[in-house]
Amino acid sequence: MAISRWRGKPVILFYEDRHSTTLNSPLKEALFSKGQKMGLLDAAFVVAVANLESFDFFPARGIALSYVRDEEKKWGIPILVDLKGTLGASPWNLPTKTSSVLLLDGNGALVYRYSGRMGDEDQRAFFQTLGGLLGREIPEEEHP
Repeated sequence: MAISRWRGKPVILFYEDRHSTTLNSPLKEALFSKGQKMGLLDAAFVVAVANLESFDFFPARGIALSYVRDEEKKWGIPILVDLKGTLGASPWNLPTKTSSVLLLDGNGALVYRYSGRMGDEDQRAFFQTLGGLLGREIPEEEHP
């Protein structure tokens, strides 16, 4: 994995298998919304890693990789591919059957990690940590 190429700004990394891509949709939507409202869309890198371990055989691998490339173009963010479950092993030790969200500082050090569906309190902690890295407070969403 070449995660080190995204140095210099915080990195928000999503690691998901095919069944978990919508698990943290509320966080993804809030991230985009807040980034847009605050003019912070370029303040951090957003990188996705698709766990395609269950598709590492012919012909499924080619079909899955094609789908990932289409999604990458659709969303405009890089999507790395993990065919061997690498991030499930040491030193990352991420669960391979859910959505994991990691926040790395500009030097690549892990400062926040969460696996599973984020609740409101978890999202607040994420945005507080991200705000600290960006040197700006990120306000909570206002609900009508």
